[in-house]
Amino acid sequence: MSSNSGYNLFNEVNKFVDEAAQHLPEVSPGMIDQIKKCNSVYTFSFPVEIDDPVQKFHVLDAFRVEHSHHKLPTKGGIRFALSVDLDEVKGLASLMTYKCAIVNVPFGGAKGGVHINKKLYNEEQLEKVMRRYTFELIKKNFIGPAIDVPAPDYGTGEKEMAWMVDTYQMMRPDDINAYGCVTGKPIVLHGIRGRKQATGMGVYMGLREVCNVKEDMDSLHLSTGLAGKRVIVQGFGNVGYHSAKFMQELGDSQIIGITEYNGAIYNTNGINVEQAMAYWMEHRDFKGFPDATFVEDGNMLLEKECDILIPAALENAITENNAPRVQAKIIGEAANGPVTNAAAHILREKGTIVVPDMYLNAGGVTVSYFEWLKNLSRVSFGKLERKYDEQVLDSTLKLIEQKTGKPLTEEERDLIKGPQELDLVNSGLDETMTKAYNEILEARNTKSFDSLRTAAFYVAIDKISHNYTTLGVWP
Repeated sequence: MSSNSGYNLFNEVNKFVDEAAQHLPEVSPGMIDQIKKCNSVYTFSFPVEIDDPVQKFHVLDAFRVEHSHHKLPTKGGIRFALSVDLDEVKGLASLMTYKCAIVNVPFGGAKGGVHINKKLYNEEQLEKVMRRYTFELIKKNFIGPAIDVPAPDYGTGEKEMAWMVDTYQMMRPDDINAYGCVTGKPIVLHGIRGRKQATGMGVYMGLREVCNVKEDMDSLHLSTGLAGKRVIVQGFGNVGYHSAKFMQELGDSQIIGITEYNGAIYNTNGINVEQAMAYWMEHRDFKGFPDATFVEDGNMLLEKECDILIPAALENAITENNAPRVQAKIIGEAANGPVTNAAAHILREKGTIVVPDMYLNAGGVTVSYFEWLKNLSRVSFGKLERKYDEQVLDSTLKLIEQKTGKPLTEEERDLIKGPQELDLVNSGLDETMTKAYNEILEARNTKSFDSLRTAAFYVAIDKISHNYTTLGVWP
């Protein structure tokens, strides 16, 4: 949301930081102030030629914010949207800092964006916008594999990242690690398998961990595990779609509602996610979708009864105005900043478990980290060891057959297949999400925090402050 609405994401994030900092008396107020500050802010404008013989050009406002340099490079996506302004970018950059700390990814937080209505421009014009944006970042040293590494965000994707890396390579032909200047690239441009669905996969893994804590589920009068949980997803873009897909296919959850900007579908008996996506891709509308009720105002679904609500669109979705009517027992923040500080307090009083964005949507930056490592090493994950692993497993199975005198079945022999890149990516992501949640849970239980968000910020601030002290950059 624009700062003109009175909502300021950067201030909202800092309120959460202040709440958690009260439980860290050993960290000085000056250190907390340093952690909250944005280290580098770049605001600029540039023209783009349009198909209008009178006006000829539009001038676009653009931003890149590096929130924290306690670790380098900094890392964060790029948005193309009308909501983009400096306060939003600063807020998103700060969230990235705490997010990386939570999942032990060695980046500082950053974010960028262009204030633009993409509907007004064709693909050729959008390419010019992205290349010019990249050029401006290069001029000011705000991009590079060891400096600042952008990624996709709302309104951008693999195509835009391909334009970025191509522009960077043209301007920095001597940089042997050039492909590492951007993540979220197409596979053919040294991207990594699993990156596109990584945030949604992380949402599924995070909610799986949350729902496996028996005492928490008992407090909500829910069974453990994801199976059978009634889920509503707000936003059916990349993150929302993959969150719903994996919750349904891997978690055996029941997706009862899906919303988009122009309407929603609702069915208490469940919605087939793949069918919903196929219909959306064809019509760009849910009107007429079979076996579900169309709801004109998608925001109404935020207040429907369900076990898990996944806001996966933009920030400021659940506020003090609608929070009292939200009936979900668990809210999984797949988007950045969907629950305001005021709403969080209301939900806390109601006993709702809010799984914070800085943990739950960290799958994207985690797999971006894997892609960055792949680019720096210039070798695909699994390429060196896969065949060797298969040979070892094959020899082991043959020995078992000899000792038992019983041939193995075809299904058992399938065990000799070595891991592909996607297998290793998902394994690393699973380990990351599981370990991070255990850290948050331990902090919550040890310190008796009343929310997972406070516990998550506590863990993040503790790590960042120790990093500043260890490096000797704090007097």
